[in-house]
Amino acid sequence: MYGYLPGIDCYRIRAMIARPLTFLLLFLLLALSFCPQTSNAHGSVTPEDDLCIIRIGYFRAHFKIYLPRTTEHEEYCEDIPGTGEAVFIMEYEHSGLGDVPIDFRVIRNVTGQGTFTALEDIEKIDDLEAITVLHHPAAVQPDVFTYLHQFNEQGEFVGIVKVQQPETGEVYTAVFPFEVGYTGIPKWAWFVIIAIFLQINFLWMNGTLARWRQSKPGQSKVTSHA
Repeated sequence: MYGYLPGIDCYRIRAMIARPLTFLLLFLLLALSFCPQTSNAHGSVTPEDDLCIIRIGYFRAHFKIYLPRTTEHEEYCEDIPGTGEAVFIMEYEHSGLGDVPIDFRVIRNVTGQGTFTALEDIEKIDDLEAITVLHHPAAVQPDVFTYLHQFNEQGEFVGIVKVQQPETGEVYTAVFPFEVGYTGIPKWAWFVIIAIFLQINFLWMNGTLARWRQSKPGQSKVTSHA
């Protein structure tokens, strides 16, 4: 049994609490969705028009990973679901990439920054060779860059792509952290979960859920008449 104070509308009080709380959670959700992607999670590789684009200075390429022996033609932007033979592919959007040597390296991620690993974190590592998993020395691949590697263990890794501008000698570097054996919840799923929570929270706080429960068959009180 719940006690109610006379003259107090509990549903109105719930609604007054629900509105600011709901707006606050909605604001946080929108702020998360508009956070810049190029400067934080997953570094230089970002989704764009259903493609994954890697930016190496002013160079751009369509980046993807295949697991031909397990998931065949399924494309992965960065994180891959399991170990095995992986094919890294960069399809050049900038024609100049086919004329310059591309250095490609993958290291174990020892930065402690996870998906937020950036070039500054890599530059703090004293010995890259000691944690290098694969290294494709700088070479020209005219049409498309491809590299095949066998991942035998799960874990966090960082891809490092370097390109040297032939005229100026300037070196451009792209860094993208990724996971092998990734089983986390995708970002879109979090949006759905939060949206459902917001709706349920609002319905509960404004009394809609309570009124619905009271209106269910068998829940209403039976009034006897003398």
